[in-house]
Amino acid sequence: MNKPYFLICLCFISFSYAQESGTNGDIDGFKLYPNPVTDGKVYINTAANAPKDILIFDVMGTQVLQTTILGSDLNLSDLDAGIYVLRVFEKDKVATRKLIIK
Repeated sequence: MNKPYFLICLCFISFSYAQESGTNGDIDGFKLYPNPVTDGKVYINTAANAPKDILIFDVMGTQVLQTTILGSDLNLSDLDAGIYVLRVFEKDKVATRKLIIK
């Protein structure tokens, strides 16, 4: 029962990601690095460098982190290794990316 549910969620996230990344709402100059994350810290740079609201979801669609950053560094040391979906809101724009934590 869990495997079909997992696959359905993964497909849904993949389709959502594919649709979101090419829209006009994507954040200008968005850069996420390093990905995969190995040291518990990721950097998010944008052209506007404005405050960013961050949401992170696991592959089941459960929100595991919600925060706001003023600079570019985001501490992810509390998250377990795995695949996540990162959603960044800056002003009226949104960027969605796959995030891998090793």
